[in-house]
Amino acid sequence: MNIVILGAGQAAASLAAKLRMLGHEGAITVIGDEPAPPYQRPPLSKAYLLGQMGLDRLTLRGAEWWEEQRITLALDQRATRIDRERRAVVTERGEYPYDALALTLGATPRRLPGALGGDLPGVHVVRNLADIAGLKPALIAGRRLVVIGGGYIGLEAAAVARKLGLEVTLVEAAPRILGRVAAPETADMIRELHSSHGVQIIEGTGIARITGATVADGVELADGRHLPADPVICGIGITPETALAEAAELAIDNGIAVDAFGCTSDPAIWAAGDCASFPLGAEKGRRRLRLESVGNAIDMAETVAANMLGTATPYVPKPWFWSDQFDAKLQIAGLNQGYDRVVTRPAASGGSVWYFRDGRLIAVDALNDARAYMIGKRLIEGGKSPSPEAVTEATDLKVLLG
Repeated sequence: MNIVILGAGQAAASLAAKLRMLGHEGAITVIGDEPAPPYQRPPLSKAYLLGQMGLDRLTLRGAEWWEEQRITLALDQRATRIDRERRAVVTERGEYPYDALALTLGATPRRLPGALGGDLPGVHVVRNLADIAGLKPALIAGRRLVVIGGGYIGLEAAAVARKLGLEVTLVEAAPRILGRVAAPETADMIRELHSSHGVQIIEGTGIARITGATVADGVELADGRHLPADPVICGIGITPETALAEAAELAIDNGIAVDAFGCTSDPAIWAAGDCASFPLGAEKGRRRLRLESVGNAIDMAETVAANMLGTATPYVPKPWFWSDQFDAKLQIAGLNQGYDRVVTRPAASGGSVWYFRDGRLIAVDALNDARAYMIGKRLIEGGKSPSPEAVTEATDLKVLLG
């Protein structure tokens, strides 16, 4: 069986490796639109941007590994079409026939519209190597940076820029930072962390436009204030990359829709990672989920690889995330969607926030508290749930494991 993997990120690397590990002997081709082989994306906005990690450490596998595994890397070429009838991926350079195709296309950063100055030089996003190459020269000590967006990418970029000596202002249109992804208690800890390092955070204020005639020179807020800026970073989220799948008339539902096994509406085409949404039961109406994380990219890709070879194993996610900001590490286990109660536990230089729904533990946020994260993760993945009162009163979290 000739397998083509379209998209060359973490999910692609994991899927290709798993296919070989499971004994697939047929051809494997990975097609990517960047010149670099598959690499880690999370360090881009952290260690790589700071200059603490080089491209050699960022790259997931060395050139010799791909050769040894007989996996062809077709890089630096953009796919233009998926021909389902002929079973071929068409790129700018040619065609790649397949017996089975895996879509690991990832996601694309949202940008402000051109009418609001979103396409001015000096406005940056943080998603790939080219983005970092364009941003790095602008991060000069003493300059004024405005970050638009108070999610994890925006906060991480703000932390890096502050460490590099820039004056940093972060603007969030919603009432508070991390509004979509974390409880107010977690947001409070992160806000205090940034404030203690000199980041100015403006919440509940929208953007009128990015100003500048030929290059961005500031951000005008909806309340009329003007924030001078040398560079501007737009961190307002990402959207799943679905254009090729949509043009090929595959089912789309908050990403490329797949079944419990990772198969799309075409039995010869599969999908995994940031671009794919999958079913997750009907509890609280949550029927389809798309996860943007390294953990999901790896685990889902490995499950899809096995299913492409006939295993028929449903994908059951075990969500975990992390975010490095300044000298702090935020670790997250589980999914907090639909939570109706939180309890908190203080810790040195941070603490933990425990999420419950209908009395059951569903997620934990832990800032500089690795013990709380590990115990919470074990409880959630093991299907165990202490009561909120037990979490609050425990002098040693280990007792919660029973």
